[in-house]
Amino acid sequence: MDLSLIIFVSMAMFAIGIIGVLVRRNALIFFLSIELMLNAGNLLFVAFSRQWGNQIGLVWVFFVLVVAAAEAAVGLAIIINLFRSKQVVDVDQYNLLRG
Repeated sequence: MDLSLIIFVSMAMFAIGIIGVLVRRNALIFFLSIELMLNAGNLLFVAFSRQWGNQIGLVWVFFVLVVAAAEAAVGLAIIINLFRSKQVVDVDQYNLLRG
């Protein structure tokens, strides 16, 4: 598979993730968009690791996946607690952290 095609797919995934973060105000869509951006970076790590014959990129992919799993677990726990208090998942409705 051509490297430029993989780079284009990764850029498209990252752009969709950015659009999801900036446009949608739903907390679940927000976290899914962040995961999509992380996976776009992982795709580039794997593609360049394969292109250069180096296994370091695969180690970084493992590290990013571990961090993403921890982020998803903590983020979903926070969303569940906020949903129990307000009954909405719209991030504009939460002003608890304002001084």
